[in-house]
Amino acid sequence: MIQLIRGVKDILPGEIGLWQKIEKTAISLFESFGFCEIRLPIIEHTELFARSIGQDTDIVEKEMYTFLNKKDEMITLRPEATASIVRAYIQHRLYAIDPVQKFYTIGPMFRRERPQKGRYRQFYQINAEVLGVDSPLTDAQLIFMLVELLKRLSVPDVCVYLNSLGCPVCRPGFKKSLQKFMSNTTAMLCSDCERRKEKNPLRVLDCKVLACREAMKDAPSIIEHLCNECEEHFEAVKNSLNDLNIQFEIDKRLVRGLDYYTRTTFEVHTGSLGAQSAVAGGGRYDRLIESLGGPSQPAIGFAIGFDRLAEIISSDNAGVSCKPDLFIAALGEQARTNALKWSCALSLSGIKTETDFSDKGLKGQMKKADRLAAGHVLIIGDNELSEGSAILRNMMTKEQVSVPIDGIVEKLKSIFV
Repeated sequence: MIQLIRGVKDILPGEIGLWQKIEKTAISLFESFGFCEIRLPIIEHTELFARSIGQDTDIVEKEMYTFLNKKDEMITLRPEATASIVRAYIQHRLYAIDPVQKFYTIGPMFRRERPQKGRYRQFYQINAEVLGVDSPLTDAQLIFMLVELLKRLSVPDVCVYLNSLGCPVCRPGFKKSLQKFMSNTTAMLCSDCERRKEKNPLRVLDCKVLACREAMKDAPSIIEHLCNECEEHFEAVKNSLNDLNIQFEIDKRLVRGLDYYTRTTFEVHTGSLGAQSAVAGGGRYDRLIESLGGPSQPAIGFAIGFDRLAEIISSDNAGVSCKPDLFIAALGEQARTNALKWSCALSLSGIKTETDFSDKGLKGQMKKADRLAAGHVLIIGDNELSEGSAILRNMMTKEQVSVPIDGIVEKLKSIFV
């Protein structure tokens, strides 16, 4: 038997209701904040991610699914969405229409990581990005929107972690200070961090190896090296979050796993996932658009781990599914003919309707209705046809009432809609 590839999963009908609930909640909230949906291809030129995410990141070095196409071009399954959104913004000259663009996208990403709880090789993300705005108020509003989404989805124990990564003006001083600190930690760093500490020392702060994390626990903070403009920006973000009653903690180690971040960076954690507690994160990437060949425009965004989010809230949403409102139990050929017409008309009215067109008896059809967790069953057979009324049974209370066949669709609409 052919089975799933390691690190991917099927999202079965019993789970889809929950996923759709998350999507609908996110879309409703994002669009109320002025975001528009953008849909992007899952394959891009490898150079897009190498240039945006960074050659020295774990994602580019170890985790991307990359291959040669028939033209000997390097192609990659997207490991994240931000770079693709920026590419579309540049390629289609969306900045010429209006430099300020607000996008959201929902879809699969791919990274060859070690599969574990809440972490897959094909995983799903919800992204929201604001391009063309450098105001710290936008940073605060985006974080507020993210926290509000998690609140609407009843995610427990939410904690926002915040940091600033500065800019090209203040980064060099911090880099020297960090390298000086690391000169005394050589024996404690992994081989990757040994290589990175000269070229890209911020990546050492992001290393997941426990020995490296222990070695860097007393490392200097970039907050201590911020230039005046970055410090003012960071203070404005913090003050705005306080004004919005968003609680947060400063995490000087928070650098995220991508090179394009500048200034504000943030993560949202929950106590429901154990060690893998991050459910969302993002930050400002003010130089990415220009570095990929576009105009000099600032930007900020976040990504939510859809799989992790669904895992967190699944226990409280076990009943979210495609349960029918009505099951029509039709007995006999004429009854099945009527059931076909009624079920189509009721479904078009938004009433979830199921029926069984086989020749099962009433007992078998009632078992199926019970298995589907149908709210009501409409029973129609030869006796009911001759009497001109069907039987409507409430599957929870077991109460039964007669419903006239003449005008039955409109009658049922008045009951269920």
